Amino acid sequence: MISNWLAAALSRRNIHYGWVMVGVTFLAALISAGTVGAPGVFIVPLQKEFGWSTAEISSALSIRFILFGLMAPFAAALLNRYGLRNVTLAAQLIVVSALVLSLGMTEVWQLVALWGVVIGIGTGMTALVLGATIATRWFADRRGLVVGIMTASVATGQLVFLPLLASLTERYGWRLALGFVCIMLGVSALAVLLAMRDRPSDLGLRPYGDEGTEPLPAPPVTHGSITGVALGTLRDASKSTAFWILFATFFVCGASTNGLVQVHLIPMCLDFGIPQVQAASLLAAMGIFDFFGTIMSGWLSDRYDNRYLLFWYYGLRGLSLIFLPFSDFSFYGLSIFAMFYGLDWIATVPPTVRLTAQKFGPERANLVFGWIFAGHQLGAGTAAFGAGLSRTVYESYLPAFFIAGALCVFASLIVLALSRQPKLQPAAASA
Repeated sequence: MISNWLAAALSRRNIHYGWVMVGVTFLAALISAGTVGAPGVFIVPLQKEFGWSTAEISSALSIRFILFGLMAPFAAALLNRYGLRNVTLAAQLIVVSALVLSLGMTEVWQLVALWGVVIGIGTGMTALVLGATIATRWFADRRGLVVGIMTASVATGQLVFLPLLASLTERYGWRLALGFVCIMLGVSALAVLLAMRDRPSDLGLRPYGDEGTEPLPAPPVTHGSITGVALGTLRDASKSTAFWILFATFFVCGASTNGLVQVHLIPMCLDFGIPQVQAASLLAAMGIFDFFGTIMSGWLSDRYDNRYLLFWYYGLRGLSLIFLPFSDFSFYGLSIFAMFYGLDWIATVPPTVRLTAQKFGPERANLVFGWIFAGHQLGAGTAAFGAGLSRTVYESYLPAFFIAGALCVFASLIVLALSRQPKLQPAAASA
């Protein structure tokens, strides 16, 4: 297989195959995330073609966000049972099938079924849990950095494709833009098929940074149904106050990013007379800042108290959201917002993953994080629908942005209630 040949070639250069896994997963997450972010570009074209209200379209996106999150703990169980490559390929096939079918939709219920239910399930089969699983399986060292890199791909993919999709939509219509997304998903699936492997032991390797000499233990055998494993994890984790604090703060994270800004910033900019392509470029600029901000967050999370990192991340995000309505939506004001908000877009993930591993252990980290991520997407779904309802009822998005900003400040305070973690060793230490 190509992966065996590549692993041998890299080994001769003293490069661990784990970094290939990071690259393949980065590409897959980047393109998959572009699929998740694409509907933000299509809201106005769908309104013009079918006469659907913002609230109706937002309801489909809200369902997608919620299912995307609720699938996460089950995705962790699926990845453990059936392997990374098989589950990732199945997820991409489901998403492409829904996108192709949606090219012919004419009714709101079809939008809800395809973009809400099917794509929500398909994208949720991997979500951020795939990156967390690879970080804990393939790396004994640099886990925070790896999570930062792969998390950056998720947020950046949701944003950097938007200017191109907006331009294609403006020139040729939303259907051609959607066809382009399908082609990119096909490229991603090919890379996964050729290069992704489940565990380092599949290639006769140890995890990156593992200098041990003892034989690696056999992969744990998963007993019980997928649902039973996921729900059993929730039952055990829910007894911990730490779980509910992380769940609540990640709910706020989703509400203040994916559900609000990703979906509704472009329509809100149109309300203030900013063209769609320019508004999409603003989101793309956030994606660029986020790429560096999230990787830096991963580096910092290997070295500093993750509670205080989250305190600053949520606090600064809240202030930036409260600032936005006072920016007058000028080029200067929006540029300041894009820089500060972009650096903080999803920088919360590496510290949250590390805190999860610290509180619940590396073996259960992906399953528990799956439930915490479900909270993230519940927040995203609530904000996606709530902001759309605000626009329909009050003819303004501003109340939603003020509420999201206040919630971020609240999250920055409650995260300090987590017990202090042990003093971190230098970056070479295991997460």
